[in-house]
Order: sequence, then structure tokens, then C-alpha cells
Amino acid sequence: MSQYRRNYEKGGTYFFTVVTYKRQKIFIGPLIDILRLSFKKIIAEVPFHIKAIVVLPDHIHCIWQLPRGDNDFSIRWKKIKSDFSKRYWEKFGELSLPISASMKKKGELGIWQRRFWEHTIKDENDFCIHCDYIHYNPVKHGYARVPNQWPYSSFRRYVREGLYDEGWGSMLGPVFPEDVGGE
Repeated sequence: MSQYRRNYEKGGTYFFTVVTYKRQKIFIGPLIDILRLSFKKIIAEVPFHIKAIVVLPDHIHCIWQLPRGDNDFSIRWKKIKSDFSKRYWEKFGELSLPISASMKKKGELGIWQRRFWEHTIKDENDFCIHCDYIHYNPVKHGYARVPNQWPYSSFRRYVREGLYDEGWGSMLGPVFPEDVGGE
């Protein structure tokens, strides 16, 4: 069995891929608002800055900047997943997919995959590649024809800030290195 080691860098910038359990398409409609509430609550408890994000029905990609002296992104994901799961349970009850005895024993509801994929952003170029990946992801998965059509991403903020043109990604999509994304 491989021993994956996370790279904890104080004040680091990280790209994440977080996936729902068995790729259930749950981030739609009111659940987007519940996810937003969970993020807001946890950011208030243990601050971090979301540099870029996209929420698709079955997964999330985002880039976070942690505060100086802090490297604990794992606790933040644990809290976000837990808060969302609690809010989900209160509103909707159980999901329809059966979960394992191990998941039941750990109090999991079958909403999230247990782990997440993380990549430490190395430099400005690496940051830009991962931002492009995030913002183009709805097109890659067939949820939008162009990035500006997908409402659940930071793309529009990037356009407002002059970092992207409104039509970015509408002609030929960007080509990404194989190690980008963690899907």
C-alpha cells in the first residue's frame, strides 16, 4: 500500500479536488446554498481565502490561500464536510445510496469521498494553470458550452477583476498537463 504524504506548508496556496461519494450529483439547487453556508461558517472559524473555485454537481475544485503560520487545510475540509453533512441531514435525511458498515460506524452519511486531492501551488505559472483548469472544468464535463455560462465558479469575479476576458475559453479550450486536476 502506498503511503501518500500531504505537503503542509505554512501560509501555503493549495489546489484541491473534493468529490462526492460515488460521484453522486448532489450540488444542485438549494444544496449549493447549503454548501455556501458551510464554507462561510468554517471561514469564520478557521480563516482562509478562496482564490478560485468551481462547484460541479459531483465535485469541487478550488484554490485556497492559508494564513501565515497556518498549514492545516485538512481540518478545514473536515469541518466543511461535517457542517455540510449535518445541514444536509437536517434538511433531507439520508441519501439513497447504501453505505458500508465502516462508514456507518464512523458516522458518515455517504455524501463525501473520504479523502481529497491536494496540490501545493509552486509559483505564479502553476497558479494560473490551476485557475484555468478550475474555470474551464464545467466545459470539460459538459455542464456549459463556455466558462461564463456556469454560475457556480469564481470565473465572473476573475472577469470583473480583469484577469479573464468574458469570452475566455469559448474558442479552443486550454490544454492542461496530465498532473493537473486530480480527478
